[in-house]
Order: sequence, then C-alpha cells, then structure tokens
Amino acid sequence: MAKKELKEMSFLDHLEELRWLLVRSSAAVLIMAFVTYFVSDYLFETIIFGPTRPTFFTYRFFCDLSHQLGFADSICIKELPFIIQNTLMEGQVNMFVWMCILAGFILAFPYILWQIWGFISPALYEKEKKNARLFIFVSSLLFFLGVLFGYFIVIPMSVNFLATFTVSDMVKNQFTLESYIGMFKTSVIAGGLFFELPIIIYFLTKLGLVTPEFLRKYRRYAIVIVLIVAAIVTPPDVVSQTIVAIPMLIIFELSVIISSIVYKIKIKNEQLS
Repeated sequence: MAKKELKEMSFLDHLEELRWLLVRSSAAVLIMAFVTYFVSDYLFETIIFGPTRPTFFTYRFFCDLSHQLGFADSICIKELPFIIQNTLMEGQVNMFVWMCILAGFILAFPYILWQIWGFISPALYEKEKKNARLFIFVSSLLFFLGVLFGYFIVIPMSVNFLATFTVSDMVKNQFTLESYIGMFKTSVIAGGLFFELPIIIYFLTKLGLVTPEFLRKYRRYAIVIVLIVAAIVTPPDVVSQTIVAIPMLIIFELSVIISSIVYKIKIKNEQLS
C-alpha cells in the first residue's frame, strides 16, 4: 500500500502548520467560551455547583440503588456539610473566565480533533485518510463520555468524601472557590482524556511503540491503579468503588483489544510487503 505522494515540507513548514492549528483551535475555544457566557447562570448554578447539593442526580441514584439492594439509607446523601468561599478579590472573575474557557474547550473538542487530523493526515495512507469522520466521531464520543463520567461519578464522589471527612469535630470544612473549581476542572478533563486511551493506544501500536503483549504484561498493575483511584474518590463502600472502577477497566480492556487487532494487521501487512 503506497502513500499518496506529497510535496516535501521543511521543518519550518511543519512548524507553520502547527502554529495555524493552535491558532484555529484557540479561536474555536474562545468562540465557544463566548457562547457559554450567555448561559453562564445555568452553567454555574446548575452544572458546576450541582454536585454540591444533596439533590444532585448521582446522590439520588445511589440512594435509590441502596434501597433496591436492601442497604436502606446507608449510602444516601442527606447533607454536604461544607461551604464554598472566595478569598481573593479577583477570585470570582478568574473562575468565571476559566470555567467559560473550559466549557468552550469541551464544546470545541470535535473541531480541535479535525484540526489535529488535518495536521497528521499527510503522513497517513490513503485508506486511513478516508477514516477521518470515523476518527473524529469515535474520539469525540469517547471524550464526551469521559467528561460525563468525571462529572456524574468522580466529582460527586470526591465532593461527598472530602465534605464528610474530618479529623476532628473542631474543624469545619470551608473550601475555597479555587480549590473546588480546580477539582472540577481536573475531574472532567482527566475523565475525558482517560477515555481517549483506546485512540491513543491505536496510534501508539501503529507506530510500534506499544504492543498487546506489553499491555497484557502490565494489566495487573493497571487494575491495581484503577482500584486505588476508585477507592480514593469514592466513599468506603463496595458499590461506589465498583461503579467507578468498572468503566475504567472496560476502557483499558478495550485498548488491549484494539492494540491486538492493529498489531495483527500491521504484522500481516509487513509480511505481504
């Protein structure tokens, strides 16, 4: 299979293409951030601060689940004993701007992927270039699923654990706005990027940097890491830890399967060439 002949590009040409990729991607993020400005009340009151209220969807889901499993109110959230305070004069302005940018990045993510695909496509085979729409769709879907996982699972579990953990009754939890927003940003972005693992493994396998044998060899360590993360961000009960750990383990196993398929195709093509 031959690659499409392309005009040789110098190192500076590649840098120029990369610069325009960053410019166009940044512009898309800023445009979408400006759009979110018009729904900022909903963004902050309902979405960002939603996990701070006992009526949040995840808390109600776990409460209903505990009743169905016969655990009564053992994992029901009746109150979250903490307040969020601002300690900097420019604190609320900064957080407002950064959360709009975060929302802009999430909304613009498919366009950013399209820009990245345009940058790397000259190095791909003609058949691979035709998969642009599939790549963007699957990558965007995985990213949005990861963001939802971070928002509906990781954030409320973290908030519940940190709000109820105390070393003494003398100490009251008063979290700063920067601390809460920082945890929020980390959770949704980390969730989105983690769910991109199958795509990353796909390209690493094609480049020969990762093999399915390598992933299988270190599977046990990956499982231990996932369980540790699940234990850290969830209350000390098996149900919560399982709900957090299962999606992460599925993503890892999916990455192993993808790596195995890509590796077999790569070996077959090398034997035919």
